[in-house]
Amino acid sequence: MTESLIETPAVQDLLTRSSGLERGEEGDGRLKQIVHRLLTDLYRTIDDFDIQPDEFWAAAQHLTALGQANEVGLLIPGLGLEAFLDIRTDTAERKAGVKAGTPRTIEGPLYVAGAPLSDGFARLDDGGEEGKVLIMNGQVRSTDGRPLAGALVDVWHANTRGGYSFFDPSQKPYNLRRRIRTDAEGRYRFQSILPSGYGCPPDGPTQQLLGRLGRHGRRPAHIHFFISAPDHRRLTTQINIDGDEYLHDDFAFATRDGLIAKVASAADSSEALITFDFVLHPETPGLPKAEVQRTHAAAS
Repeated sequence: MTESLIETPAVQDLLTRSSGLERGEEGDGRLKQIVHRLLTDLYRTIDDFDIQPDEFWAAAQHLTALGQANEVGLLIPGLGLEAFLDIRTDTAERKAGVKAGTPRTIEGPLYVAGAPLSDGFARLDDGGEEGKVLIMNGQVRSTDGRPLAGALVDVWHANTRGGYSFFDPSQKPYNLRRRIRTDAEGRYRFQSILPSGYGCPPDGPTQQLLGRLGRHGRRPAHIHFFISAPDHRRLTTQINIDGDEYLHDDFAFATRDGLIAKVASAADSSEALITFDFVLHPETPGLPKAEVQRTHAAAS
């Protein structure tokens, strides 16, 4: 059997040196092991698929374009990486006996920290856009059914054109973004406009790659949430609006059972109504962290 190029002494030496493993205790040992694995897999992929230098440098240029377009955070969910991280956390929780609570799903790249805080009720929209009025309400509870007074409901969503404030300069800061502290019964309520689904920038590098994969870059209409309460595991989730054509074909793989919200209509049909409760699991020792440390934008 012909020896794999990856297994030759010259390439093994290159992998060891390029990942810093020959430096002994110098540097970050865990990072060295991870880089060594990534490089080994990448070298093997290049060799197995006979990737040519021009193909390699085209890929490198695509990564550069992703950074320049600020779309790295968009491609990560598009390739299922963010969903896979959630699957790993779900698996760890199940093994530890955590079986109840509202499902988590991806955060996405468009959260902005520091939205205005209200008690019980908030209006998310600034009134400057045409759209169907949305009234959403519900309760935050623990898995034992106990209402969680003072829980924090951090909510954000796109407008009817698929744009998010801060990233869309046509919107005012914190439009369609609020934090709501639940009342004594753990209830929250907000008024907004019913969001629309949207797609990746059509000329951007994310959609360019998806197109090469034969995939679309569309998302169903959805609303993002961080839900937190003392002594409970923080929940990162989003509800997806029932009836959207991309509900079960989300390019970001964020639709999950238990997160599909039905929309009712007010008696005069002037408002869309959603009722959705969130159930948080008490914090449990030994579980992976529920709150992911990420860099977030902050509107000035």
